[in-house]
Amino acid sequence: MQRRYITVDVFTDRAFGGNPLAVVLDAQGLSTAQMQAIATEFNYSETTFVLPPQDKANDAQVRIFTPVRELPFAGHPNVGTAFVLAQLAKEPKARLIFEEKAGLVPVDIAREGGRVVATELTAPQPLLRLSQFSAGEVASLISLTADDVRTDRQAPQVVGVGTPFLVFEVASRDAVRRAKPDAAAFARFFPRDGAFSAYFYTRDVPVAEAPCDLQARMFFPGSSGLIEDPATGSATVAAAALLAALDALRDGDLKLTVGQGFDMGRPSLLLTRVRKQNGAIISAHVGGACVQMMEGTLSIAGNEG
Repeated sequence: MQRRYITVDVFTDRAFGGNPLAVVLDAQGLSTAQMQAIATEFNYSETTFVLPPQDKANDAQVRIFTPVRELPFAGHPNVGTAFVLAQLAKEPKARLIFEEKAGLVPVDIAREGGRVVATELTAPQPLLRLSQFSAGEVASLISLTADDVRTDRQAPQVVGVGTPFLVFEVASRDAVRRAKPDAAAFARFFPRDGAFSAYFYTRDVPVAEAPCDLQARMFFPGSSGLIEDPATGSATVAAAALLAALDALRDGDLKLTVGQGFDMGRPSLLLTRVRKQNGAIISAHVGGACVQMMEGTLSIAGNEG
């Protein structure tokens, strides 16, 4: 049986930017092993598989795979999948709700002149704060020194709002640019509390890279060793939630525009929004623009049961 797929570049408004995503439509009947094999074949940071919802009140069940494992939740797969499904919908909706292993993920749809231009997800889980690391430990992960790491505003920590990541701040844009993943350090410190990846950012953003408030990078284990992700929505929204938790603001929205992928030739802009009430985080969101790239069909020989 042939399966239709559409690929999109996520968190960008131009082709060949952002983070590529493959969305496999009509995935019903595919086994977990087949989904993993297809994701490995695409070799994007993630591939999604769209299935009928278990609860008809929702819009779809979405399963998310990297080339090496299934994820309970991820950012750019939700933003991109919602963009694809909203474009295909005969009756436009303002919000789609996806069933995922981490819970329900609402995604709001932005249109201009009837055309889908961007989507924004709501994180499925409250902020979870887990293990902390020293400056020297996180510096070793990305081939820097402890002096390159800032700990005055946030301790390096595993955090998540559906999928955990190690999040930490570095002192300068130059340090972000110089960072390189160290395989031995990754093997020494990961996995930790379910986290496999290192996400780091700086507030030292040159004027030329405006309108970014932060510049970030993320390294993670791929099918061919440690690789870099062009745009990591789930880590970005977790980092935004952490920064909001540390902020003195009691009521209102904290908004950040985060640049990622600039140092690998795939510039991405991720728009975060964290809502607080009485000093507590009520919801955390990340969204951005998408561009459709390719469309086709795939088939798997043999029994698909």
